[in-house]
Amino acid sequence: MRFSRVKAKLQKGESALITCCHFIDPSVYELVSLLGFDGIWLDLEHHSTSDETAATLMRAARVGASDIIARPAKGEFMRMGRLLEAGAQGIMYPRCESAEEAAELVHWAKFAPQGARGVDGANGDNPYCAMPMPPYLKAANEHTLLIAQLESPTALDQAEAIAKVPGIDVLMLGPGDLSVIAGIPYQFDHPLIVGAYRRVAEAAKSAGKWWGTVSGSPEHTQMLLDLGARFICHGCDLIMVKLGMEQIQQRYAPLGFTFDNRLATEASELANHTK
Repeated sequence: MRFSRVKAKLQKGESALITCCHFIDPSVYELVSLLGFDGIWLDLEHHSTSDETAATLMRAARVGASDIIARPAKGEFMRMGRLLEAGAQGIMYPRCESAEEAAELVHWAKFAPQGARGVDGANGDNPYCAMPMPPYLKAANEHTLLIAQLESPTALDQAEAIAKVPGIDVLMLGPGDLSVIAGIPYQFDHPLIVGAYRRVAEAAKSAGKWWGTVSGSPEHTQMLLDLGARFICHGCDLIMVKLGMEQIQQRYAPLGFTFDNRLATEASELANHTK
């Protein structure tokens, strides 16, 4: 198995930078991994990516250095095991609301005696029955990275208890969902969100765990680092392509080129509708 690059950096006190890939062309994962990002966030909570496609993307990423941080949907514990078998170095578990749910995450992600993850070894993680099983089981338990996402006011109230669960490595604040559930959608400068960073940071520090969140800029990231965050998620291939295409349009419009931008039209119609 490939040990987690992210976990190794965290253990040395270093920060890890993870970027998100939504496109399902293996060449994207190959490119990002060859560029040497610490991790690739593979999202199976909000996207229709199949386990078979996810396994192909992980296989492409193995040519480079990047971890695969796979996010199943809430409660998908059996799917989580398949993602680990396919070669994910970490699991990002969404909407974790309690210590009991965090313990369930550990239960299904770790082999006995720490948990009850099923044993196979015929996939990319072992890899392909090539390693003796006892040392593989031990290494998998030690090096698999488990991230509990806190994305609601309830989760914030349970942050300390979740952080204390053995086997949980990282607390990750989800400010987007938190803001929507709290009734302050995408008001990221709201005192509740600002306070949430400190609450998660304090819970992680008290339990001797790492914490992190998403960040939109180096300036925001520096603020997070100052609070002790070491697991930073930034960027998305889909947004980068969109911004790049929009930049082409902005540069070429003065030359007389016109574009039937349906995205801009729909956004404008929605804005007018909600006035």
